[in-house]
Amino acid sequence: MSQAVRWYIIQTYSGYENAVKSDLERRVESMGMSDFIFRIIVPEETVIEKKADGKEKEKVKQLFPGYVFVEMLVTDESWFVVRNTPRVTGFLGSSGGGTKPVPLAPDEINQILLKIGVMSKPTYNHLLGKMVEVTEGPWAGRQGEVVQVDNDQEKVVVDLDVFGRATPTEFDATDIKEL
Repeated sequence: MSQAVRWYIIQTYSGYENAVKSDLERRVESMGMSDFIFRIIVPEETVIEKKADGKEKEKVKQLFPGYVFVEMLVTDESWFVVRNTPRVTGFLGSSGGGTKPVPLAPDEINQILLKIGVMSKPTYNHLLGKMVEVTEGPWAGRQGEVVQVDNDQEKVVVDLDVFGRATPTEFDATDIKEL
């Protein structure tokens, strides 16, 4: 039995994703499962469609038709509540026969949460001009000043003192720490 809160994908009848979401939210509330089942999302995006007459119309489009994403702690009880929600056909990654579902990898769900705006990408602008220490790689332990930040790539450029000269060196933002 998994002890970590993870994201899982449940399969539903296509077109009933939002109905399953609201049914499951009601069940979580009425069955006292809010300590085990946290967020329930149906990933959607708004697209602009051009009609034949040239007019544009906004339309909400499901990113994953037939699927609902659930952040939960899998216990026998929480698994039962989700599985037995009307119009839920099962968990993605569960082979049936009582086997527990396989959670999404954090980088997979993070990409989806970023795309639908539930989560925002971290920014590193606050490091600009600050002194930092490199924590990983061949330059670990060296200190320098952050002179450039690329939030999209999550990279920073640090001026390191190499042979008495400031040498701009690029690092992953996770490989440095602020002093």
